[in-house]
Amino acid sequence: MNKDLAIDAFAALAHDARLSVFRLLVQRGPEGTPAMELGRLLDLKPSTLSGHLSVLKRAGLVTTERHHREIHYAPNFEAVNGLVLFLLDDCCGGDATACAGLNLSHLSAPKC
Repeated sequence: MNKDLAIDAFAALAHDARLSVFRLLVQRGPEGTPAMELGRLLDLKPSTLSGHLSVLKRAGLVTTERHHREIHYAPNFEAVNGLVLFLLDDCCGGDATACAGLNLSHLSAPKC
C-alpha cells in the first residue's frame, strides 16, 4: 500500500460512525451484511449510512455485492492487511527483538 492510499483509508476511518460501521463489518465477516441491517444495528438513517459506506468503499476498505434487491457490504481484508503492513513497514529498523511483542502472523488471513 502506498502513502496516498493509506491516508485515504485513515481519513475514512477517522469518523465515529464510519469506524463503527467498519468494525461491525469486520465482526460479521467476509460474507457481507445488507446495508439495511447495518443501519438497523447501528441506528443510522439510510441516507446517512449510504454516505458513510460510500466513503469506506472509495477508500477501498469495503466491497459490495448485490444479492437480488439488497447490497451486501463486507470488509476488504486485503486492504486492511495492506494498511497494517504499511504502518509496520521496516518495524523497529529491522531489529526483530524490538518488535518481538507484535504478533503479525495473523495478517495474511483474518480469523473468520
